[in-house]
Amino acid sequence: MNKLKTTYMGIELNNPIIIGASNLVTDLDALKKAEEQGAGAIVYKSLFEEQIQLESFQLDERMNEFNDLNAEMVQIHPNISHAGPDEHLLNLRKAKENLSIPLIASLNAVNNDTWIKYAKLISETGVDGIELNFYQIPMDFKKSSKDIEDAQINILKEIKKSISIPISVKLSPDYSNILNFISRIDKTGADAFVLFNSFFQPDIDIIDEKHIKSSHLSNAGDYKKSLRYAGLLYGNIKSDICSTYGILTGEDVIKLLLSGATCVQIVSTVYRNGLSQIHNIRQELTEWMDSKNYKRIDDFRGKLSKNKLSNNPFVYKRAQYVDLLLNSGEIFLGT
Repeated sequence: MNKLKTTYMGIELNNPIIIGASNLVTDLDALKKAEEQGAGAIVYKSLFEEQIQLESFQLDERMNEFNDLNAEMVQIHPNISHAGPDEHLLNLRKAKENLSIPLIASLNAVNNDTWIKYAKLISETGVDGIELNFYQIPMDFKKSSKDIEDAQINILKEIKKSISIPISVKLSPDYSNILNFISRIDKTGADAFVLFNSFFQPDIDIIDEKHIKSSHLSNAGDYKKSLRYAGLLYGNIKSDICSTYGILTGEDVIKLLLSGATCVQIVSTVYRNGLSQIHNIRQELTEWMDSKNYKRIDDFRGKLSKNKLSNNPFVYKRAQYVDLLLNSGEIFLGT
């Protein structure tokens, strides 16, 4: 009996540890090693529509930059167009062919028609599921939060009509009421939620007075927001909950499962510690379950969710913050 076995998006996994989308998984050797180390599934690097648009624009510029050097010149190079998503789709097929564990694609599009177009193309590669990255920086002062949410829900509706593979929705926490929005998406038919997305944020070098890139790796404790919402959502939605961001150790994984997560996605800890960290996390989880006499993950999943905490229903609410203030002398001064 495989005591770590679980089901995510209707897909059977050998364990709840998923390698999240990153450049790391674009290498076939790395994919195979992740499988050998015991990954339950892999999310392939995202197909970014904005990247395709940029590359197409850059190619067009390079192909036409010398066209006006001579009055008689019309065009130096033959007509060549950008391949679009073709290379990404080919790599997805290769990855799926070389893996025996589930492979989930990831999509980050911009326009309504391309969300649907790319989702269809991805579904034809043979992947087991698709992860939709819903994230929008508010740039329009006139657009309401409802406008943004309605548009994203409509995208999900249209994609569900177009493909048959399971769909997860990866969200940022930056919604007016994330619980309400998740409930609406859940009713629309999402198979799972991935909480939460993490994007590069702007930073500034005050010496050179310019924008700079900052580290994107997560740190210890960054999982806590995902833990909070897994605990609040467990038992209140039909969709599975996949926690991500800041999950570095087996102990972190256990905490997220106790709060109600179905599975977790890890990335930063693999970059820092290598793919062998997958095995280490699985080992920690197994040893903890043995020490508690748990035979399967469902024996303890959601045990510390809000719905199960009848003796302390306020643990996920602001009351904890008030309690912290009332006892601040004891906590911080040791009195």
